[in-house]
Amino acid sequence: MLSIIEAAGWPIWFIIITSVVALAIIGERFWSLRASVVAPRDLLPATIREYQSKGVTQDLLNRLQQGPLIGRIFAAALANEKSPREVVKDAVEDAGRAVSLELERFLNTLGTIATVSTLLGLFGTIVGMIEIFGSQSPTGGGNPAQLAHGISVALYNTLFGIGVAIPAVIFYRHFRNRVDVLVVEMESQAIKLVEILRGERRA
Repeated sequence: MLSIIEAAGWPIWFIIITSVVALAIIGERFWSLRASVVAPRDLLPATIREYQSKGVTQDLLNRLQQGPLIGRIFAAALANEKSPREVVKDAVEDAGRAVSLELERFLNTLGTIATVSTLLGLFGTIVGMIEIFGSQSPTGGGNPAQLAHGISVALYNTLFGIGVAIPAVIFYRHFRNRVDVLVVEMESQAIKLVEILRGERRA
């Protein structure tokens, strides 16, 4: 592997750095976007049961705030249970926007890496081409070692740049879709909770 990196030249280090960052984001998002962390299905029934038996308590609000992300939305609704419907709706929407931003964390960075890594591969290709042209002497001769190194730099950087870009794009789109699904699920549960608080729906 080290020999490949040496053959690819110094431009490859930029691509390696982007690949490490992309892997870290992919791992972190896989861990953070689990349904059990964001919107477990058993949290709404448990919240409704406790609300119906004890009402809104500070302990309940604290546990919801510190638990899964959807708990912040539930806490916003419960904290405004006696307010007009529009106030409750605004509070839930504000909490929902904050949670959505949390779900989308690092995704823009991953999308940027998907684009930039291809450009970094192109940058390495240009550096390799410059070395290829630099290996040619005015008399028509050339330095075979410099020519070979230039070709290696050009090809390896193109290969690694595309190799990083493809999975970055795939996982970016995957996580975007995952966020959309989770947001719809949270909206559905939040609406149900608000309707129960307003007496418009039975648990």
